Amino acid sequence: MLSSRFKILLFPLFVALLLTSCNRADLFSQAVEIHGVWPKNNAVKFTVPVTDTLSSYNFYLDIRHSGKYRYSNLYLFMQTRFPNGTYTKDTLEIMLATVQGKWIGKGWGEIKEDHVLLRSKLKFPMSGNYEFLIWQAMRVDTLRAIKSVGLNIEKVE
Repeated sequence: MLSSRFKILLFPLFVALLLTSCNRADLFSQAVEIHGVWPKNNAVKFTVPVTDTLSSYNFYLDIRHSGKYRYSNLYLFMQTRFPNGTYTKDTLEIMLATVQGKWIGKGWGEIKEDHVLLRSKLKFPMSGNYEFLIWQAMRVDTLRAIKSVGLNIEKVE
């Protein structure tokens, strides 16, 4: 008897959660597995097809790392290739831990996930395929304990 009441109460909660999670306006969301070893010369590549040049978007970088990561930050090089062949380059610093050494990212146990806002309310200047290439820019040839790198582009409502 108790289990049927529990199911009746749980079902509306599940439906509300499902509808809320489907309400995000993601243009693009993808992660590339690094598997704990990221050589300096290996770029992570994301190809984003864009048709809407009127809307604004927020750009996020998603970093998953283990607790064995040796640094409190992560330097990255990011190259954006536009559909017309031009490109821009940026150097990014992502803080993964506080000055006290506490991980900033969320997660239970060994793996932490950081969802970092890179740019807000940007518009794409032209339609077509954009390529985002990301390299680790730390002072080591092979970076360890990074599990994945993701790019998330959300439409601003």
